[in-house]
Amino acid sequence: MNDALAPDRRALVAGQFELITTSLRGCLEIRPRLFDDERGRFVKVFHQAAFASAGLATEFVEEYYSVSRRGVIRGLHFQHPPRDHAKLVYCVAGRVQDAVVDLRVGSPTEGRHALVELSAETGNMVYIPSGLAHGFCVLSDSATLVYKVTSVHSPEHDAGIRWDSAGIPWAVTAPILSERDRQHPGLAGFASPFSYRMEP
Repeated sequence: MNDALAPDRRALVAGQFELITTSLRGCLEIRPRLFDDERGRFVKVFHQAAFASAGLATEFVEEYYSVSRRGVIRGLHFQHPPRDHAKLVYCVAGRVQDAVVDLRVGSPTEGRHALVELSAETGNMVYIPSGLAHGFCVLSDSATLVYKVTSVHSPEHDAGIRWDSAGIPWAVTAPILSERDRQHPGLAGFASPFSYRMEP
């Protein structure tokens, strides 16, 4: 991630993507160009050279999506090293409150979170570097989220922290949760496997 981008600063990459920094170093909101006409919409969500020029990961090796109903919270998820990954997340139907938590030991924002509202209407995305946990809350009747990741899913490295342990002001107080997400450990006392490092 290019450190020259201060929090809340915006940069246009290759004329295709607007990068908006969040309060967590390396975590970006990305806004692509939207092409709307009488037929509908066309959106480019990834361009290897543009992402590389901004210092973002380009080697996405797996892609999947989830469909969730209103009031669902999924998260907060990550994978342990050596199967940790960067992640690009965007909403192709509906609207979600997206949340990211910094788990990197030594980070100036360790333990803090950032929130971005993702929607199909806006077409925006969140770029999440390794060492951050991710989750979301569904704000619409239904929402479809797409994930591009730089390592394949590995059940033995798959992990999470409990949704209500990171001080996130979720849009719902009694969410629909999976049993797995109910049983994640809390952030307090969590022994993180991630270390923070300043990148050039």
